[in-house]
Amino acid sequence: MHSFEDLSKEFSSRFNTKHFPDHPASLYEPADYFLSLGGKRIRPVMCLMANELFDDIHADAWHAATAIELFHNFTLIHDDIMDKAPLRRGMQTVHEKFGSSSALLSGDVMLVVAYDYINKVDTSFLHKILHVFNKTAKEVCEGQQLDMDFEKKENVLLDEYLHMIKLKTSVLLAGSLQIGSILGGAGDGNQQHLYEFGKNLGLAFQVQDDYLDAFGDTQKFGKQVGGDIIANKKTFLLIRAMEVATGSQMKDIKKLLSSNDDDKVSRMLSIFKSCGVDEWAKELKEKYVNAAFKHLEDIAVLSARKKPLQELTEFLVQREY
Repeated sequence: MHSFEDLSKEFSSRFNTKHFPDHPASLYEPADYFLSLGGKRIRPVMCLMANELFDDIHADAWHAATAIELFHNFTLIHDDIMDKAPLRRGMQTVHEKFGSSSALLSGDVMLVVAYDYINKVDTSFLHKILHVFNKTAKEVCEGQQLDMDFEKKENVLLDEYLHMIKLKTSVLLAGSLQIGSILGGAGDGNQQHLYEFGKNLGLAFQVQDDYLDAFGDTQKFGKQVGGDIIANKKTFLLIRAMEVATGSQMKDIKKLLSSNDDDKVSRMLSIFKSCGVDEWAKELKEKYVNAAFKHLEDIAVLSARKKPLQELTEFLVQREY
């Protein structure tokens, strides 16, 4: 069994090749630039780890993992445009550097190339993998749309936000794991447990992400801290604060949501802390981590084979970036 670090190194060395032609440079250069920013490569490596949970890594798992990583990066380029984000991984976003039109097209072509890699998978697996890949891709788009819809909605319930996060974040982790397990020869029951493991891990990951956006260190996080507050994004923290706020706190929250003052972030963070949402978020994260581990436990393979996924889970939910 390989650790996440070992598989990550091997995947990166395979992935860091040329995926796009040179011309027209105005289309492909932004795509190359974005991939050059690196990233944690969590989703493709989880695909490989899920394969290895059941059997030796199948040659086609590298193609599937590459498709997953290209798809993920396509969504990030488009998300950054929609969020008007200035930074990604501590560097200029594609639309800031090359303009929104080029960023849109570069994201589109990245998605097309992802399908080229899926198409390399052996036909005995292709139908099932394509079904999971397409279902996941569609749900990620649904999640992103709901995320944008919530920006215009005054009150978002926690259950509504959870549903959006499942679609926008969790299903890609879950789908990556399921695709890997298909290539490893897993039965339907084991595939389902692995999918649910990924779904709960994705929720824990997003709670941590929302927490870091508010309370993280810009240098470590690689993104603008307080970006969600500036953009009035509904997050676990804001939704919880609005649920438990006193009358005067709620008045202050609403005032801040309609302001662009320089101290908006610091004042909102102060309300978050007085509402106890920082501690609540840590507890919520633990709830999803425990649910994820329960599904991992229920997968019918030797415990020793699960160790790399257990270690990765601990890393993802304790990270500071």
